[in-house]
Amino acid sequence: MNYCSACGAPVTKKVPEGDNLPRFVCEICRAIHYHNPKIVAGCIPEWGGEILLCRRAIEPKSGLWTFPAGFMEIGESIEQAAARETLEEAQAQVERISLFAVLSLPHIGQAYLVFRGPMSSPNFGAGEESLEAQLFSLSAVPWDQIAFPVVKDVLRRYVDDVTRGEFQVHVASLPDRLC
Repeated sequence: MNYCSACGAPVTKKVPEGDNLPRFVCEICRAIHYHNPKIVAGCIPEWGGEILLCRRAIEPKSGLWTFPAGFMEIGESIEQAAARETLEEAQAQVERISLFAVLSLPHIGQAYLVFRGPMSSPNFGAGEESLEAQLFSLSAVPWDQIAFPVVKDVLRRYVDDVTRGEFQVHVASLPDRLC
């Protein structure tokens, strides 16, 4: 950040009085600009014992598979963001979604909140950001073609829970070598 979004003056990075971390501060209007992590909301859509994945049409990792996920927008709940991303990327609607994983990626300033839930119908397709969408049995997940390590981590936890016959909410912080 170079300029204050409130008044346009140059900003400096320093620890504001009463704070303990460096922030961008405007010396003219005294605005403090916080840089906080982004929330990624995602969903593992389920249908008949299979999960719906999308093959990315955009960078990064174009051509590789992921579950529908993206950045949360202002004015929506986390659940709404996960359902919206599922509709946008896979043209599928999910219902009764439940929280499955909360994964922190502190080195890139992201937090993944991933839900799981049944699709309301077997209808799906490729959205604008997807080359295709496809249902996969858990034994056919294309592990060597998964777009991001965090997605692979979530899917492995999902398969483990299905195998165990019991779902839990997973909370973890992933080291930078896995992301």
